[in-house]
Amino acid sequence: MKNTPPGRNYFALQVKTKMEEKFIKQVSLQNPGFPMRLYFPQRHLDIRKGGKTMLSKLAIFPGYVFLELDEGEDIEQYLRTFRSTGRFFRFLKSNNDILPLQNRDLELILHFIKTVGPVAGKSKVYFDENSRIVVLAGPLSGLEGKIVKVDKRKRRAKVKLDLYHDFFYIDLSFEVIEKARE
Repeated sequence: MKNTPPGRNYFALQVKTKMEEKFIKQVSLQNPGFPMRLYFPQRHLDIRKGGKTMLSKLAIFPGYVFLELDEGEDIEQYLRTFRSTGRFFRFLKSNNDILPLQNRDLELILHFIKTVGPVAGKSKVYFDENSRIVVLAGPLSGLEGKIVKVDKRKRRAKVKLDLYHDFFYIDLSFEVIEKARE
């Protein structure tokens, strides 16, 4: 599987929406010596309200946090720790059937965790002679086939993502650069 670090597993945790950062902070404070690699991928998006544009930071996967573990690490100890927060709902698939992310789900999460980083910024794009978006760099890179709508005025691309056989749409921002003349 491409981009998968050897000996590592990634798990999806469902937590209370809009409490993802507080969940991570609480778990870290309650367990200072406990080595945890928790990820909460976010995106920057320009939001226009009342005639003013503000840069906002929004979740890519609202209500989800991702845990990276070494292969063979005891998942049950993490389950006990997370349950004590009050913001944790469950591991996916379920707390009785905890499965690491695999295949496309894993590739999607690794795209945002490892390739893009903690906060997805603006992608650099241009539009070809047929007005199709061409991604040069940034979070949209590799997701071209998942773009379902482009808003040139707002400089956003609506992307269809799927995780655990469920799909949803998110907007990712882009910056238009002129294509270099040949």
